[in-house]
Amino acid sequence: MSYEKLEELAEIALAKFNDNEKTDFSLKDKAAFIQYSGDDARKLINSVELVLNQFKNSKKERNFTLAAFKEKNTGNEHMALIKGEWEEGEPVLTRVHSSCFTGDILGSLRCDCGDPFHAAMEQVEREGKGIVLYMNQEGRGIGLFNKLHAYKLQEEGLDTVDANLQLGFKADERDYGVGAQILRQLGATKLRLMSNNPRKRAGLFGYGIETLQIVPVEVCPTPTTKSTWPPNAISWGITS
Repeated sequence: MSYEKLEELAEIALAKFNDNEKTDFSLKDKAAFIQYSGDDARKLINSVELVLNQFKNSKKERNFTLAAFKEKNTGNEHMALIKGEWEEGEPVLTRVHSSCFTGDILGSLRCDCGDPFHAAMEQVEREGKGIVLYMNQEGRGIGLFNKLHAYKLQEEGLDTVDANLQLGFKADERDYGVGAQILRQLGATKLRLMSNNPRKRAGLFGYGIETLQIVPVEVCPTPTTKSTWPPNAISWGITS
C-alpha cells in the first residue's frame, strides 16, 4: 500500500472520530496500517494516534455558566466560569486566573499559565461546583504590549521580575480588589483557593475574601520558564 493510501486511511480515522462515531482506532483502523512494514508506516501510525489522543482530550465535556463583568471606571472586562451552587458561607473551590494570551491561547514556553487554567476547570468539573475567575490582567497587570517588551528583556538575560522593574513596573501589578468584588457578588466569600501563590491569598483577604484552604496547582515548568524565574519566585508572588 502506498504512503498516500495510508494518509487516506488516517483521514478516514480522524473523520470518524470527528463525527463522534464510537470507532476504536486501535482495534479497527490501525489493523489496516499495521500489516505494512517500514518506518514511514510506523511514523504515520504514531502521528495519527497522537492526533486522535489530542482530539479525545480536547473533547472533554465541561459545562459552565459564563458570566461577564465590566468595570465602570475603566471599562475592563472580566469573566467568571461558574459551575453548580453553594450555600452562604460555604468554602467554594475557586481559581482567580489572570489572563495570559501568550500562555493560555498560544501555549508560549515563556509562561506556565495555560496548564493551571485548564487544570482548574477540570478540578471544578470533577467537584461539581466552583468558580474559575478569568481576570483581564495580562502580564501580571502590565498589559500585552509591555509584556512583549518584557519578553525581549528576558531574551537578553533578565528574569521576569527584573524585566518588569526595568520597564518601570512593580514585580506584580495585579489588583485583587475587582476580583474580590466579583466573588462577593457570586456569593463566594470563603474559598478553597487553587493557587501556588501566597500573595494571591493575602491580596484577596485584604478585600474581605477569606481563604480557608490552599489547593496547590500542579505545574511542570518548562526549561524556558525556569530560566526566567528569579530564585525567590514564590516570595515575589509570580507563580500561578
